Amino acid sequence: MWTYVKWTIRIVLVLLAAAFLHYTLPQHDIVRITGTYNRLTTVGTENAWAYSLPDTGTAESTVTRDIRFIEAAFPDGSVIVYRNEDTGWVWPPYFKYDSSNLQAEAGNLKSLANDPTWVSVTHYGWRFPFLSIYPNAVSVKEVAGPDVRIIPWVNIIVLLALALGLFMLRRMWLQFWERTV
Repeated sequence: MWTYVKWTIRIVLVLLAAAFLHYTLPQHDIVRITGTYNRLTTVGTENAWAYSLPDTGTAESTVTRDIRFIEAAFPDGSVIVYRNEDTGWVWPPYFKYDSSNLQAEAGNLKSLANDPTWVSVTHYGWRFPFLSIYPNAVSVKEVAGPDVRIIPWVNIIVLLALALGLFMLRRMWLQFWERTV
């Protein structure tokens, strides 16, 4: 019985850690930018965790903020909307203070379906339409085409460092257990 409880707790903790890393680590999408706009957005208690702190950037209110958005389309025709918000010094540590410049770059890279300009949008976060949560775009970069392969070096380095740290913690725990018990 307790074995099942222990394994359930372990699995839940691993899933929470994986979800945290998936939300926080940068992801790359190859898309075609179709539009950019600003919108007065209400940030409530149900979705405040997905947005930057209100004092980051040019926020005037803790409830309603003017947030920039980037609309894009994937090569298969499905669409996605990214928010473009400064992160400042808070979590996740992207130290992004150039949302105005990013909005101008994205606007400059807009294209139509018959003459596409493909870009790599680096972002973090998830898209939940029912909670009005959008992934936050960190950078945009023009790429050669929709088949470009982006190697996530940051993710590889972070995950290797975490694996090394966990390995070292496990070795220290086993050594401590051997010496004391």
